[in-house]
Amino acid sequence: MKYLTEFRNGEIAQRMAGEIRQLATRPWKIMEVCGGQTHSIIRNGIDQMLPAGIEMIHGPGCPVCVTPLELIDKALAIAAQPGVIFCSFGDMLRVPGTDGDLFQVKGRGGDVRVVYSPLDAVDLAARNPDKQVVFFGVGFETTAPANAMSVHVARRRGLKNFSLLVSHVLVPPAIEAIMSSPGNHVQAFLAAGHVCSVMGYWEYPPLAEKYGIPIVVTGFEPLDLLDGIRRAVAQLEAGRNEVENAYERVVTFEGNRAAQKLLAEVFEVTDSAWRGIGVIPKSGWRLNAAYRNFDAEERFQISGIHTEESLLCHSGDVLRGAIKPAQCPAFGKECTPRHPLGATMVSSEGACAAYFNYGRFLSAEELAGAGAALSGAAHG
Repeated sequence: MKYLTEFRNGEIAQRMAGEIRQLATRPWKIMEVCGGQTHSIIRNGIDQMLPAGIEMIHGPGCPVCVTPLELIDKALAIAAQPGVIFCSFGDMLRVPGTDGDLFQVKGRGGDVRVVYSPLDAVDLAARNPDKQVVFFGVGFETTAPANAMSVHVARRRGLKNFSLLVSHVLVPPAIEAIMSSPGNHVQAFLAAGHVCSVMGYWEYPPLAEKYGIPIVVTGFEPLDLLDGIRRAVAQLEAGRNEVENAYERVVTFEGNRAAQKLLAEVFEVTDSAWRGIGVIPKSGWRLNAAYRNFDAEERFQISGIHTEESLLCHSGDVLRGAIKPAQCPAFGKECTPRHPLGATMVSSEGACAAYFNYGRFLSAEELAGAGAALSGAAHG
């Protein structure tokens, strides 16, 4: 924990927030792309430490949240088939489809299993040759190398009963889509350090130049994020639009070339639908021709899917950064982590879950009042 606590020092955090207040002479809107960064910002109250004019806009950086509803419904249909072992990380099991979730499929007798690595699913396929084993491969560039390795290993081992249901999306095209969308107000970005640890940040300078925006690569601890915000504000105030690496202990410009080589071997770029946002050109990966026989969508040919989003859920507006979670009328009422209407209330990186878990369904005044009431009750 030593190296983590170094990036959680409260006194240094207050000093950095003070430096941001001194720098800021105008209102600025900064988007953190990653849902993990959103949770850290809300959990640590970083947004409340900033001057009133600095607004953090929560981006669509939760891969579970942006997985299209149609693919969730296909996952439910595949998992319900006899002879299938459907594997996923745990955060996908409660993501609502049109008519239920994977937990409900499991409750009705489907063989749905939580695994800790896609290679666990490959091993399951080797041990169960009479079953079709499917792994739900969801994520940004961060988790893609492990998923690519799973089909690489499955082919090398000659496994015919393993397949991958792919929902991989890419960050740079999402930034481009946000900046080119009508009514966009984002003026700077915090780029996700874990994505850049794989891909580097060589893709970002053209975006910074094209749209005149600062992009700061940063991590997830409080001091990482405050440093990223400070650098972004300094650039905005100076009229600069550069890419800065504030996460040098992890990220290099080139990234992990070995991982990138594996990704190029297994995947190809494709247009991709983002739940709540729509289709973004060249924003996703799918298995390429050499690995297409490991594609679960091709193998199972699920058809007749009728998707229907909840009319009460405004998660699409949250994912676009158009509203804060607590501005959704269903937030904390019809929609809670126990009874979610959308993926943003389920995922460990979802903005709605962050706001609910850390009390942001209350205003600042209500939070202060609740804190005073609790303090009085404790001393009463």
